[in-house]
Amino acid sequence: MNKVINKVLFNVTILLFAFLVALILGSVILLIAGVNPLFAYKAMIINPIFSVYGLSEAVVRAIPLMLVGIGISIAFRSKMINIGAEGQLQLGAVAGGAMALAFAGAPKIILIPLTLLAGFMAGGLWGGIAGWLKAKLSVNEVLSTVMLNYIAFQIYLYLIRGPLIDPAELAYGTGVPQTQRMPDSALFDRLILGQRIHSGIFVAILIAILVYYLLWKTSFGFRLRAVGEEPKAAKYAGIKVNKYLVLAMILSGGLAGIAGSVEVIGVHHRVLEGLSANYGFTGIVVALFGSLHPIGVIPASFFFGLLLIGAEMMQRAVDIPSAIVISIQGLVILSVVSSNIILRNPAYRKKFEKLIFNKKLLFWR
Repeated sequence: MNKVINKVLFNVTILLFAFLVALILGSVILLIAGVNPLFAYKAMIINPIFSVYGLSEAVVRAIPLMLVGIGISIAFRSKMINIGAEGQLQLGAVAGGAMALAFAGAPKIILIPLTLLAGFMAGGLWGGIAGWLKAKLSVNEVLSTVMLNYIAFQIYLYLIRGPLIDPAELAYGTGVPQTQRMPDSALFDRLILGQRIHSGIFVAILIAILVYYLLWKTSFGFRLRAVGEEPKAAKYAGIKVNKYLVLAMILSGGLAGIAGSVEVIGVHHRVLEGLSANYGFTGIVVALFGSLHPIGVIPASFFFGLLLIGAEMMQRAVDIPSAIVISIQGLVILSVVSSNIILRNPAYRKKFEKLIFNKKLLFWR
């Protein structure tokens, strides 16, 4: 029991230390910009935690990050590097939106699952293409997923500017690239009056639990992880390695697609340009921060949700350029993710554990 507690305390200490280093480095940037770092960090860290708006918006951002992060974790567990979640998310959004509009008269209990299924199928198809290219033609998945992002973005823009554009935009001649509003029967319920937080958070957490069960409690998950750990041994054991590479990318892309459809029916209520706030790329960092574990991704996504909304609140509070805010965000992300070198490397971990637990630098031993 003490070993478990020490491990948790050690992990938290290292992460907090990495976060502190990032804040110190960010202070240098803020001082150069003529901003009081203490005031800026109060707006970034304290204000979101102690306001209904900050916490609710953090959850709103955590939902797509959680779904994308879980999908990325599946791919990475099979040693497939999925950089294409952004495109998969966008195609999932437009497919989910099209499904909701096509069956607008269906009851909510049917229409919401149909919308999520459409998002999963679109994202899964796009991820599966990269998986098939890797399995059959040995095309590097980093290259293929990045290129597929560009194609997905153009398809997305074409659809919301053409076949799926809101008829009202054509009637008034404004031509804003967006679909018409989703029917009420397709929308997630808002959990707090006046805030954007919605019931999609329960769907995301349920998916995290189900994926955990799939990966660690089923033979399918064992095979998928075995392919990632040692493909030659897995092949020798009779596992069809190529099959599981494709399936991993289908699942990864599918969850990114669900993230897109959730954004449509939970937040924006229509498919529009700029729907994804780079969730597809930030989700990669969330997955790494969550140790590529579906349950670990839950707190990691909430942390990054707080980071995103905190950065926005800081920018408004101290009136600094967005470039500085992005730089500080980048420092935090880089420092926290870099701490994995210590957390995952036995040699570094042993040195830091000895420093922390044996030298009485902290209150526990």
